[in-house]
Amino acid sequence: MKLLLLLALVALAHCHVTRIPLRRGKSLRQVLRENGLLEQFLEQHPYNPAAKFFNIFGSSEPMVNYLDVSMPGSPQGHWPITHPASDHNRFNPTKSSTFVSTNESLSIFYGTGSMTGVLGYDTVTVADIQVHNQIFGLSETEPGFSFYYSPFDGILGLAFPSLASAGATPVFDNMMAEHLVARDLFSVYLSRDGRSGSFVLFGAIDPLYTLTGIKWIPLSAETYWQITMDKVSLDDNVVACDHTCQAIVDTGTSLIAMPNKAFEATMSNLGADSEGYISCDSVSSLPDIVFHINGHRFPVPPRAYVIESQGSCSLGLQSMGVPTESGELWILGDVFIREYYVIFNRATNQVGLSRLL
Repeated sequence: MKLLLLLALVALAHCHVTRIPLRRGKSLRQVLRENGLLEQFLEQHPYNPAAKFFNIFGSSEPMVNYLDVSMPGSPQGHWPITHPASDHNRFNPTKSSTFVSTNESLSIFYGTGSMTGVLGYDTVTVADIQVHNQIFGLSETEPGFSFYYSPFDGILGLAFPSLASAGATPVFDNMMAEHLVARDLFSVYLSRDGRSGSFVLFGAIDPLYTLTGIKWIPLSAETYWQITMDKVSLDDNVVACDHTCQAIVDTGTSLIAMPNKAFEATMSNLGADSEGYISCDSVSSLPDIVFHINGHRFPVPPRAYVIESQGSCSLGLQSMGVPTESGELWILGDVFIREYYVIFNRATNQVGLSRLL
C-alpha cells in the first residue's frame, strides 16, 4: 500500500496538473448580517442558497488585471470592468494587448444577484495554466448589493457548456480541448473548522485524500454537477427525498439547501426553531444527516452541519424552491463538501466522493 501510494504521488508530481490553494472568506450571509442588510436581502431573495465563495488566486506581487475569483457551479466566467465597491479589482481591457472585444451583450442571473455586460476574448491565466482566446463576460452593471459585499472580484464557472450564455465555451472545456490538463477532471478539498489547506486540483486526483476509497456517482444531467439522490435519513428514518430527488454538488453554496417541505421536516426532527437555531447543549445528541446516493450512504455529522457563532448554534441548512423536470432541487454545498474529497470528472460525467478522515 505504501509503495502504491508513493508511486501515485510520483506520477502526480510529473503530470501536467495544477494545484491552486483556496482561501476561505466570510459568507455573503455573514457580511450582510454585519452590515444590517440580511433581512432586506432575504426578502428580495427568499430562496438564497447562501453562497460563500473561495478566492482561488493568491500573490504578493501587484499584477495588471489580476482578479480574485470564486468557483461556483455556473458554467461561465465574468469579470467586472465597472464596480461600485472601491476595494474590488476591475478588469481593464485597455491594459491588455491580447484583448478582443465583441458587440455581443450578456446577462446572467444568479441565485444571489445578476449582471449585464458584453462578451470579450483574452488570455485567461489560472495559476500556471494559460488559456488563449478565452471568451468571458465583462460585467458593466450588477444591480443590488450582493456583489458589492462579496469578497471576490469575478466568477470562474466550472459547470457544463449547456448552461453558458451566448454559446460560450467555459474555461475548463478549453483546458481539456487544448490538453492543458493531464486528465479531464478537477478535484476539490475544503478544510474543516477554518483551517488552511483547501485547494482545487486541475487534471488530477490526489491519492492522499482518497484513502477511504472513491464512490462514483453518474450525473443525471450535464448542466450543473447534478446527481440523483435515493433518500435522506436521520437515525435510519427517512425524513425527505423518499422517492428520489435531484441534487447538485456546488462549492459556491455554503450550506445544504433543500426544498421547503424537506427543510421543515428536517428542522422539526432536529429540534430547531423556525429561524434554524438550536440549543448548543443538544448538539452532542444530534444524529448524522445521511444522504443515500447511488446505493451508498454519505453521512454528515452534527459537528459539520451545526454552526456555532457568538455563543449560539444554528443549522447549516437552507430552504429554497428550485423546480427541475425531475422535481425540486437540493444543493450539497460546503457543509457537505467539507466531509468529502470531491472529484468532478468530465471524462466519465461522474462525481466522485471520498470520505475524509
